Amino acid sequence: MTFRKIISWCLFPLTMWYAIGVWFRNLLFNIGLKHQETPPVTTIGVGNIRAGGVGKTPHVEYLLRLLADQCNTAMLSRGYRRSSRGYVVDEGEHSVTQLGDEPAMVAQKFPQVTVAVCEKRLEGISRLLERPNPPQVVVLDDSFQHRYVKPTINILLTEYAHPYYKDAILPFGNLREPRRARLRANIIVVTKSPQDLNPIERHDIVTHLHPEPYQKVFFSSIYYSDPLPLMGGAPLPLKTLDGVLVLAGISNPQPMMQYVTGQCPASLLKYADHHRYTASDLKHIRKTFELQVKGDRRIILTTEKDAVRLRLLADKEAMAGLPIYYLPIEVRIHPNKEYDFDETVQKIVHDNNLFQDKMRTTPLMKKEKYESRDLF
Repeated sequence: MTFRKIISWCLFPLTMWYAIGVWFRNLLFNIGLKHQETPPVTTIGVGNIRAGGVGKTPHVEYLLRLLADQCNTAMLSRGYRRSSRGYVVDEGEHSVTQLGDEPAMVAQKFPQVTVAVCEKRLEGISRLLERPNPPQVVVLDDSFQHRYVKPTINILLTEYAHPYYKDAILPFGNLREPRRARLRANIIVVTKSPQDLNPIERHDIVTHLHPEPYQKVFFSSIYYSDPLPLMGGAPLPLKTLDGVLVLAGISNPQPMMQYVTGQCPASLLKYADHHRYTASDLKHIRKTFELQVKGDRRIILTTEKDAVRLRLLADKEAMAGLPIYYLPIEVRIHPNKEYDFDETVQKIVHDNNLFQDKMRTTPLMKKEKYESRDLF
């Protein structure tokens, strides 16, 4: 028995109490003692029930690419590890301290999208709708456990290597909620899947996910582009390099490491998720780079999220001479013979936007109760 298993069994009584607490909270929502509200705007929730990185931000970005050119789109996040509190909307500064690293990164990449953060999602949505040009769609980042909002589309992400059906609730396992929480999702996406996933394995995974008739299952894979310099410049193909130090302040750097080591020699220097880098960290990074990475053509390669935080360093001299690059990432949804992901999302957004327009223009319709699952 592994050390992790021994610790897990020791924590089993705590797991039971945690599970009871989560069950009771969900029960209060299910019977209406805790109120869940459907906002008067199309909302798309993206989240997971397993602790750890499943690729939420790249999937949020996928939705923004899909929708932002078709309708006025906003993204609302909690803004993890930001220094501000309450509702904050990006006005072009892309401030990591005010927004958090992931929202700041999204604001930089999608200037046409309104990016806001707020601990209370209902308040955040209300404030967004008060703007002079209110959004037609609000994408909610990491919202699956935030049950005060009932999204029009509720997307549950589960990782290919660690699906929820093979896991248990915290702290015995890594699930934030029991597996039954999956029933709240309209769409389930199996993330970080192999790009050449065969139909037999795909069918086996779908069988184990046990989707309900109203749920659609999709698979997605990670794709990387050539590294880009931290402060701007031309891309640099990994295959041309003698060595790379991968600098990762994310929860799960293994997919990135697997990709990089398939292109060139690489070693990993890992920090905690959402780590804020300091000048002292840069000294350690420089020393590790000099000791572990050899060759004439060598770089330090980091993630897009880490790049946002590294640019925050007040002491720019600490980075002087360091060839720091970041690795652009995006997800692609696998083709599906039964239904298309883009068409599914676009149709629901279109239909719900028409419904919301009628709600605003027809007083009698304001009395109707709208259930988002009716669109599936």
